[in-house]
Amino acid sequence: MKNAAILADRPDHIAPERVVDFDFFDPPGVAQDFQASWRSLQADDVPDVIWTPRNGGHWIATRGELVEEVFSDFEKFSNRVVTIPKDRGESYRMLPTTLDPPAHRPVRNLLNRNLSPSAVNRQADMIRSICVELIDDVKPLGGCDLLADFAAHFPIRIFMRLVDLPSEDAPMMKYWTDQVVHPDGSMTLEETMAKFHAYLAPVVRDRLGKSDDDALTAIVNGAMGDLGLGMDEVLNLLMQFMMGGLDTVYNLLAYSFLFLARNPDHRQQLLDDPDLIPGAVNELLRRFPLVSMAREVREDIEWHGAQLKHGDMIICASPLVGIDERLNPNPLTVDFQRKAARHATFGKGHHICPGAHLAQLEMRITLAEWLARIPHFELVPGAQITMTGGIVGSMDRLPLTWPIG
Repeated sequence: MKNAAILADRPDHIAPERVVDFDFFDPPGVAQDFQASWRSLQADDVPDVIWTPRNGGHWIATRGELVEEVFSDFEKFSNRVVTIPKDRGESYRMLPTTLDPPAHRPVRNLLNRNLSPSAVNRQADMIRSICVELIDDVKPLGGCDLLADFAAHFPIRIFMRLVDLPSEDAPMMKYWTDQVVHPDGSMTLEETMAKFHAYLAPVVRDRLGKSDDDALTAIVNGAMGDLGLGMDEVLNLLMQFMMGGLDTVYNLLAYSFLFLARNPDHRQQLLDDPDLIPGAVNELLRRFPLVSMAREVREDIEWHGAQLKHGDMIICASPLVGIDERLNPNPLTVDFQRKAARHATFGKGHHICPGAHLAQLEMRITLAEWLARIPHFELVPGAQITMTGGIVGSMDRLPLTWPIG
């Protein structure tokens, strides 16, 4: 972000000992290890609530219980602005993400109906067929870039099938999504939203009044019919729905497969007992969370010893929950038989990610089908993996190699 280098002045209400220079978009050491870059905020000498002068100046809850509290307590922490810097975040008007209860509930229910466990499970055969096809394409090659050759296609093809949109449009929409969650400065947020709106508006007009054989048509008719939302509101709702489907699983697969490539003993556990896969997925989600959102302080409060003022921004970073030793013993150790793993990888409270069931199913199917076909793989020797920060942690590539035959 261009203004990350500009340091905000410390307001008088913020105690000097709570100031830590931490850049949300470029945490220290993020290129080598995204989760470890956040873990640095849980050192013994770092307060549980800190303030950084980067990106307009904002608070960060550094401990898992506090992150969960921010996620869940909409009476203290509003969803009106969910990204930083605040001036940029105020342009981000996605639904239902930027709504607080009770206005949030009817819109959220609309998504829940189309992303419930029963609705998602009905798509399992379609998801598996896409997964197997993609794996079979790369298996004879003896290697691939998991991101470019698999993850860039798998969740996106599933999503485009769910919403009945042309698969050839997926790369374009993925680029627009990246400009929201991983902005590189090539487009402003307003320009990105305009692109999405221009693409989706004729789709909405075409689907209105038609049968809901796909999720997008069902959402359009529910939103404009049952809820009476206007065109702009529906477009913002669909943008949020699409961005979740086009980006999150892509990156969850990246970090999970990087770990499995580096840890053959863990991979062998799943080969020996495929019934461990559901628990393994949950453990990988705990250990390698990616998403960090912001909330706006509703009123002046004293919160865990810090003086927060109305309008202040505070970051709730999901990585700080799963890797907090106060919540999970030996949090940096991946244990596929861990009991009661505690994490907030999909958020907490009213705004827990509606696509969580779909994401977990996609990951379970991927692990099962990949290991059945390519049981032994590793990172290409000497490969350098570069990670990036921001709303969703990501990496640039993941070159894998495996024996043929």
